[in-house]
Amino acid sequence: MKTDKVVLGILGGVAVGALLGILFAPEKGDKTRRKIKDKSNDYTDELKDKLDTLLGTITNKYEKIWKEGENLIAEGKSRFDRTKSDGELRLDDLKKEIKNSSI
Repeated sequence: MKTDKVVLGILGGVAVGALLGILFAPEKGDKTRRKIKDKSNDYTDELKDKLDTLLGTITNKYEKIWKEGENLIAEGKSRFDRTKSDGELRLDDLKKEIKNSSI
């Protein structure tokens, strides 16, 4: 998350710097406002792209973790079933031994 904060901080700094540069430029108000609008649209689009990329990365990581969790659960269930089956076989063997020894 630190990298994301750094990227957003840099983008914010660039946006503020560009805005101040445009505001102090010696041009007419209409041109200055148009430039501010165009720059803000550019930065908005860029920020949306960055956020979409970040969201995609988070979604991919979430899905990967989810699948790993499902695999772990399936593996645990399989081990439990094997252990249960082995235990039942051992119990049957012990019952037979007890039955045979009491005869």
